[in-house]
Amino acid sequence: MSEFWSRVLLLPAGLAVLALVLWALIGATFALLVFSLALMILLGLYLRQMSALDRWLADSEASPVPEGRGIWEDTFAALNQVVKHHRKTEAQLTSALGHLEQATAALPEGVVILDETDRIEWCNPLGGQHFGLDARRDLGQQITYLARQPEFVQYLSQRRFAEPLILRGSRQDELTLSVKLIPYGDNKRLMISRDITQFERLETMRRDFVANVSHELRTPLTVVNGFVETLLDMKDRNNEMTQRGLQLMGEQTERMTHLVDDLLTLSKLESDSSLMQEEAVDVLKLIQSVHEEGQELSAGQHQVSVELESRVGLTGNLGELRSAFSNLVTNAIRYTPAGGSIVLSWAEVGGDPVFSVRDSGIGIAPQHIPRLTERFYRVDRSRSRETGGTGLGLAIVKHIANRHQAQLEVVSAEGKGSTFSLVFPEQRRV
Repeated sequence: MSEFWSRVLLLPAGLAVLALVLWALIGATFALLVFSLALMILLGLYLRQMSALDRWLADSEASPVPEGRGIWEDTFAALNQVVKHHRKTEAQLTSALGHLEQATAALPEGVVILDETDRIEWCNPLGGQHFGLDARRDLGQQITYLARQPEFVQYLSQRRFAEPLILRGSRQDELTLSVKLIPYGDNKRLMISRDITQFERLETMRRDFVANVSHELRTPLTVVNGFVETLLDMKDRNNEMTQRGLQLMGEQTERMTHLVDDLLTLSKLESDSSLMQEEAVDVLKLIQSVHEEGQELSAGQHQVSVELESRVGLTGNLGELRSAFSNLVTNAIRYTPAGGSIVLSWAEVGGDPVFSVRDSGIGIAPQHIPRLTERFYRVDRSRSRETGGTGLGLAIVKHIANRHQAQLEVVSAEGKGSTFSLVFPEQRRV
């Protein structure tokens, strides 16, 4: 007989022996009465323990395992060990799940788990953001009910997941996603999405840059090549047409030289990751030099003046600052009609040194201002080419400003002129 049954039957067997003794000493009636009463008391104790077990089972999370008596003590002790082990395992699983959720939340990709019928089982925060999902509300919903782009629905239905899907305009304006589905487990799919908006924008800029450079070089090369062929075919080169052709070839050659110089400058600024060589720059002297260059470029067609409200200098690279200041002044002169005014200003605003160029030129429409620093972006293409602009000046200014922790600010109105300002941080004051 097992130990369990031995312990369970020990007390009833003892009561039976006591009843037999009483039967022999006192009589059968009294013995049976005592035996029945003892069994009822024992049954009551068992029922009480069972009631305590039933109450605990109804709310096992909030209350401890009850304490028992007799055989119930061992049962409750064993149950308590099982509960402790279960709760420890549950805590470990909860902790592991928490770490997993933190890890997936930190991923640079959105993650959505789909079942065999494309219903959402789980998603990380970035996946919800990419597809406009709510991690709790949308669980169990068909993904195509929430992401309804036709190309996405077709991608899911075709079940061809070898190549990722490029999804443009998904849920958010100008958001471009690369979406890839990976089958796993029991007909489930892991949907991974990555925001490639910036990559697409850079790729577009690269293509535009190549196209623009080709276009900018093709025009002057065509002009030069045409005149060269004409001159080669001419027997008498000592005439007015020859002189005009040589002059135009010189102008176009100079334009290409400026373009190549600006391209090299921009390339150096973009690729130079080394520490910038800095020195204390005498800004007043620099502005005076740029002012003289501006007057020479204007050739008396504009009123170019200087306003000095501060005498502080800057810590920076003299060559780069000269290039930035000069580009701003050159642009102002090129886009200001004859008889207009250009004012070079050096002041302090809230402790920050500010170099500004204010003109009374044609001004800039608001929609163009955010794109002014893009390479080859021109508000007025014909005027820019007529005045010899390369379309790279403000891109160079922006890179130089970034290298000096400065901000390029533009305030302009069509027909009323523009103000371009370089706002330097206070720590660069000398």
